[in-house]
Amino acid sequence: MAKLDVILIQNVVGLGAETDQIKVAAGYARNYLIPQGLAISMSQGNKRRLEVLRQRRSDREAHELNAMSELGKSLGKVTLTIAVKTGDDGKMFGSVTSGSIADALKTQLDVALDKKKIHLERPIHTLGEHEIELRLHAEVRTTLKVVVKSSNPPPEVPVGGADDKKDGVREKRSTRNQINKKDEAPAAEAKPAKASKK
Repeated sequence: MAKLDVILIQNVVGLGAETDQIKVAAGYARNYLIPQGLAISMSQGNKRRLEVLRQRRSDREAHELNAMSELGKSLGKVTLTIAVKTGDDGKMFGSVTSGSIADALKTQLDVALDKKKIHLERPIHTLGEHEIELRLHAEVRTTLKVVVKSSNPPPEVPVGGADDKKDGVREKRSTRNQINKKDEAPAAEAKPAKASKK
């Protein structure tokens, strides 16, 4: 099978990055890569063009590195809050994933970040504060503080609520005892009265 040397002018998944010189099947190059504007054939004229492409690529990568460094610094200083539904026992329904963190970043901070750059070893299943690693660039990593809280917190028990209940029970019992004593007292007085009639 005939091979052809081409220069990629765009990133192509599985082949290479912009300005890479690669050898591919001649038919693939002529029928797909070149017509789609993804590559150019290797020639003297295109070799000169390659230098321009390399300069453009290095400028773009430098700009991307600067942008991601700035973003990393600003994200390292903020705290992202995510509200989740929980049961009465405080356990979460579902989990917080890299996708839900990316959505929260977009809605709360107006930062569009690919969820692949949010590194979670496993989804978050517990409430509280978590530190998440962000891999923004090959050379830029930062940590994002995420607070997971309940969107439906359990009703708060008043201070000393348990003691109040106990006191209430005691009060009820004591009032019952008083009522019983009141009922018993007249009955005890009635018996001696019958005995005196005889």
